Amino acid sequence: MTLKKILLRPGVNKENTRYTSENGWYDCDKIRFRQGTPEKIGGWTQISAQKFLGVCRSLWAWVTLGAQQLLGVGTNLKFYIESGGFYYDITPLNQTNTLTNPFAMVSGSSTVTVTDANGGYSNNNYVTFTGSTSNGGIALRGEYFLTSGTVANTYTVTAQSEAAISIAGNVSTTAGAFVTGGSYTILSIGTTDFTLIGASANTVGVAFIATGAGTGTGTAKLNTFFTTQFQLANGVQVTLTTTGVLPSPYVVATTYFVVNTSGYTFSLSLTSGGVVIDSAGSVQSGIQTVTAKASSTATGGGTVRAAYQLATGASYAAAVVGWGGGTWGSGLWGIGTSSQQPFRMWSQSNFGEDLIFGPSGGGIYYWDATFGLTGTTFTVTIATPAVLSTSITLVNGMVMVLTTTGALPTGLNVGQVYYVINSTGTDCNLSATYNGAAINTTGSQSGVHKIASRAIAAEDYGGATDVPIAQNYILVSDSSRFVFAFGATEYGSATFNPMLIRWSDQGDPFNWTPSPTVEAGFTYLSHGSEIVTAMQGRQEILVWTDSSLYSLQYVGAPNVWAPQIVGDNTSIASENATAYAGGVAYWMGVDKFYKYDGRTQTLNCDLRQYVFENINKSQFTQVLAGSNEGFNEIWWFYVSNDSLDNSIDSYVVFNYMENQGQGCWYYGSMARTAWLDSGLRDYPIAATYDYNIVNHEQGVDDNTTLVTLPIEAFITSAEFDVEDGDRFGFIWRVLPDITFRGSTAASPQVTMYLKPMQNSGSGYNSPASVGGENNATVTRTAILPIEEFTGQIYTRVRGRQIAMEVRSTAAGVTWQLGSPRIDIRQDGRR
Repeated sequence: MTLKKILLRPGVNKENTRYTSENGWYDCDKIRFRQGTPEKIGGWTQISAQKFLGVCRSLWAWVTLGAQQLLGVGTNLKFYIESGGFYYDITPLNQTNTLTNPFAMVSGSSTVTVTDANGGYSNNNYVTFTGSTSNGGIALRGEYFLTSGTVANTYTVTAQSEAAISIAGNVSTTAGAFVTGGSYTILSIGTTDFTLIGASANTVGVAFIATGAGTGTGTAKLNTFFTTQFQLANGVQVTLTTTGVLPSPYVVATTYFVVNTSGYTFSLSLTSGGVVIDSAGSVQSGIQTVTAKASSTATGGGTVRAAYQLATGASYAAAVVGWGGGTWGSGLWGIGTSSQQPFRMWSQSNFGEDLIFGPSGGGIYYWDATFGLTGTTFTVTIATPAVLSTSITLVNGMVMVLTTTGALPTGLNVGQVYYVINSTGTDCNLSATYNGAAINTTGSQSGVHKIASRAIAAEDYGGATDVPIAQNYILVSDSSRFVFAFGATEYGSATFNPMLIRWSDQGDPFNWTPSPTVEAGFTYLSHGSEIVTAMQGRQEILVWTDSSLYSLQYVGAPNVWAPQIVGDNTSIASENATAYAGGVAYWMGVDKFYKYDGRTQTLNCDLRQYVFENINKSQFTQVLAGSNEGFNEIWWFYVSNDSLDNSIDSYVVFNYMENQGQGCWYYGSMARTAWLDSGLRDYPIAATYDYNIVNHEQGVDDNTTLVTLPIEAFITSAEFDVEDGDRFGFIWRVLPDITFRGSTAASPQVTMYLKPMQNSGSGYNSPASVGGENNATVTRTAILPIEEFTGQIYTRVRGRQIAMEVRSTAAGVTWQLGSPRIDIRQDGRR
């Protein structure tokens, strides 16, 4: 009997056959290599239960001067800043229009037709209404998703709102302790006159909104009430939906009636004007939604301010087929061709504590941290001129957009850009133009006013000059603070040049006008047809075109920045296909991998054939790269040919430190849409198709949601000979070598398989041999004083070649394989 140690070289190699790759590994999922041996990768955990809208494609982390950690999150529908697990919508506005009686309601329907001939919106866009009055029992306010109508200059929205449900306890409250604005139902009259504090009648069972604390001995109970973004009249019918659990006794899709309404709050009853439904003692979870149906057919709404956000984008590249689908002259006359409709991509960088960002092909936008994540409350006088007062210091020239829960005085409009003038600190006047005349206000006002936290177009900032109208990629240089636009509109023109690089003056993101005293400028690249992406390197900015790599370096006046080609006849898969680690840039091309460490080189890849035959080439633009420097890894995520919905489902990893610095490769299945490895965060973070952010390398399981799921991980070796392959061998015993260090399960385990073959082309034999088993479980049985696990496995396996597999499927398990041994003897030649 001979004990044979199985110690295989690190990395997975599928460039050849299973037999030729002897003494290596051939297949895997969710494993990595550490010090030459395979182990299961770490788990991931959602940073919070909050979710964002859309598929995220861009993440950027930075810290404000107040030490607040922020994360820019760009999706195909919105742009957010995450802080403390909450996502704050800062999506810029595209246009704001004033409408008169724009809402057409149909009795019993939740669909509202909106008429707006001013434009500024597109299909599948978001709009925010302010100032509307009740129409069909609904005062449509807040944000809605619009769909283009079938009639010109119209679109439709659904009268629907997320709702906060206040679950009231069935507790008696005595007059004198009622809270103004609270929703109550009278329990006893006593000496209290409830009609003096909002009740319609002094009768037990009457629901009312308290207008005061009350006096006397009467009692009432606090009702369950809903708070929404729209205002509903009593008697309006609504239905409820949820992503989790509604509080009892509310039921999804049941028709309820609004009662006891006040402002944005109301209670519900099973009948019109009936008894308020009580949810005392119940629980709720998820996002609750109220959908309202108009109580009458009517057109109205009064004077409404409609603020339209930037047009949304596609979540993946979609084929456009038919007339207009290809470039002019492509294909035969009368026969449509196809092309790719690009999906929404964002680029972003912080400028100090502020954020500068933009969508590919769109404008440049700036978010000022001064106004915070939720906006800054202000008051305004109705005067000539109006005086705006806040709690923060205002500087002349500062730009802002206003919003309100009610109505601004005449002279000021929601969504319009204003500039600070005549500032005295926290007080100022406003102007509609930079350094313009002060605005006068008249009329009346209501509600709570705020300086909005939305980003504003850079070209609208005070003193901005020649800001590019459109760009494909934005970057802020690390120390010198130039803002770059890669692929941009020409200086002084609206013509877009995909090979043009423009930059702002140093330290000024709004001055893009070149002059002898200003370092703003531009340059053109010649190799390639478009600039794809850029990245800050060591004392240089790396710029990728679709066929070359350039190094852009600061040279001072008069040229300021000069490009030098450092790699030609290359390719790049996408804007997000690059990663930087250890002073080296790595990227995926359309048929190979590359690296740049001062010179451009092809990266030797043991999975090249597998990856580029498996990848969906029509979805190259979704390729995503990221570093995981804690494990010396570069990850690429991509859409495989097996993906049924064009979503990312696969990954490949290059570990640049294994194999004595030569590196090794491994791969698997995982869906991630954005990745960020930042020293500002405790873990690498990634965006998921569950519309949230997860911390990677946290825990050992899949905690994308509140439900913990196991991460199934395995690795399979290539074939190795039993003896020299000329004889059959018989394996009757295996001595495992494994550690479960880091597992949280009480008795973590893996299953080891031995897969015998008669020859390299025979396939795996099953059963392994008569009366035998080719797999067994290895379980940890103790931790102290040393880790103990299954010491030996008895099996019956016969073959010329053997492949070994290690697999785990349970939650709470992580492992690292060592050097297992097999007990083997010769067993004939056939």
